[in-house]
Amino acid sequence: MPTELRPLGVTCNIQCHYCYQNAQREAGNMGGNYDISKMLQTVDQVGMEFTLFGGEPLLLPLEDLERIWAWGKERFGKNSVQTNGTLITKEHIDLFKKYNVTVGISIDGDGELNDVRWCGNLEKTRTATSKTMSNIELLCESGIYPGIIVTLHRFNASKSRLPRLLLWLECLDELELKSCRVHLLEVETPMQRQLLALTADENIQSLLELYRLERELHHLKFDIFQEMRALLLGLDNKTTCIWNACDPMTTRAVQGVEGDGTMSNCGRVNKDGVDFSKASEQGYERYIGLYYASQEKNGCNGCRFFLMCKGQCPGTAIDNDWRNRSEQCSIWMRLFEEIESDLITQGYNPLSQHAVRAILERYLVQEWTKGANPNLLRLFLHSSATSYEREVMHAYLVENNISHKWSQGKLAHLDHHWEGE
Repeated sequence: MPTELRPLGVTCNIQCHYCYQNAQREAGNMGGNYDISKMLQTVDQVGMEFTLFGGEPLLLPLEDLERIWAWGKERFGKNSVQTNGTLITKEHIDLFKKYNVTVGISIDGDGELNDVRWCGNLEKTRTATSKTMSNIELLCESGIYPGIIVTLHRFNASKSRLPRLLLWLECLDELELKSCRVHLLEVETPMQRQLLALTADENIQSLLELYRLERELHHLKFDIFQEMRALLLGLDNKTTCIWNACDPMTTRAVQGVEGDGTMSNCGRVNKDGVDFSKASEQGYERYIGLYYASQEKNGCNGCRFFLMCKGQCPGTAIDNDWRNRSEQCSIWMRLFEEIESDLITQGYNPLSQHAVRAILERYLVQEWTKGANPNLLRLFLHSSATSYEREVMHAYLVENNISHKWSQGKLAHLDHHWEGE
């Protein structure tokens, strides 16, 4: 994932009731002062493309946006921004085109579905939602098709409102949007849980309805289903951070750069309003612990989906304690079961049902103890594999016709690697 460049910290023009950054705002850790030269110097040292992030990054003056994106295009050939979409103007769109800026927009639906993304009163909130929807259409007319992020909660995915959410997503499909990232609500406070959170069963029903809807759409795809399918087949090289054993002390997948040029972690692991400093070394204690701890003790021992899920995001851990698995475990398990069943019907033998799973789990835990976090391809190349294990690994790849999904010669490389030892 790209580096998150946060010149304004968590400063925003709206006040979403569920935002995981609210605790920082309430604690006064807003940010807002920035030095573009220092920020870009840090990004250059990281050497990874960046996305302009917030809060709301389009609160920046146009001249500062242009300076950042001009540098980004020269350094990486492209840029990206994540915005609530309320502030987009024709001038912004001109900059998007000029500097090859990919646009992501966070919105939970139209009209009342988006009321949780609050702007002070209901009238202002509905006006802001209408502005975001108009700007999505304007972007499409300009040849820029934004990615959408939708968070599921009681205001847009309860039983009474879910049908309208599905209709809205069909409208986005008609606009030929391609990508929708679906987030489950990250609960930070008891009040949020009481007012906004869906039950586990409601979340499951919402996700299953989205899974069904995706098959009927022509353009729009939901990231969750694409990634979970890939994970069940062992193709995890392009999946997002929530599935990839994120260390809450370093959040490798999210390298934040603050306004003063200092490095920071993903905001989802910042609890109690504290923006914790980034640790100097990565550790995988959480995942080793989850592998061995019983499910009754908030671990993952014995779960056939652990290799794919790994306890999910530490920002959603039970009791806000990163040592525990995600409190959303039952939701993800039900969805994994659904996609697993579909894969089997389609003739695949997913990792969750294959003898190779235990082999890969054992080697993954071994690598974690060494401070490494390899993807599954690297595990298939594990130097300690016995002849029997290599046979099982190779059988899995052949049975699922995996070779064509990697670059040409990768399966042959596996054969050469094993024969050469």
